[in-house]
Amino acid sequence: MVSWFEIPVSDMNRAKAFYDTVFQIEIQVQNFEGTLMGWFPWAEGKPGANGSLIQHESYKPSGTEGVLIYFASSDVQNEMDRVEAAGGKILKPKTQISPEVGYMGLFLDSEGNRIALHSRV
Repeated sequence: MVSWFEIPVSDMNRAKAFYDTVFQIEIQVQNFEGTLMGWFPWAEGKPGANGSLIQHESYKPSGTEGVLIYFASSDVQNEMDRVEAAGGKILKPKTQISPEVGYMGLFLDSEGNRIALHSRV
C-alpha cells in the first residue's frame, strides 16, 4: 500500500553521498523553490515504493521518532558492510527475524534517521 516515502535530511550532499555509497545507486537531486529532493532510482512495473531524500525546514531527521522504513535487500549484510564507512552507525547488525520471514538490520544514516533493511537470506 506504500506509494511514496520521504527521508528528512539536514545536508543533501552528505545524505546523497551516504545513500549512493550504501546502496550503490545514483540519487538525482532537484530544487523545487528551495525544497531539495533527492530521488531514489525507480522503474515503472518493478516492485517497491518510490521515494526521496528531502531537505526543508519543516522536515527533521530523527533516530527515535516517526515511521521506520525497511529497504528490500538481496542480503542485508551487503548494505550493512557499507554503512559505517559512508558515515552512518549500525544500531542492530544483521539479525534473523524468523526462518520464514528472513533477516533485518537497523542503522542510523548520515543525517541521524533510523533506517532498516530486510532480506530473505
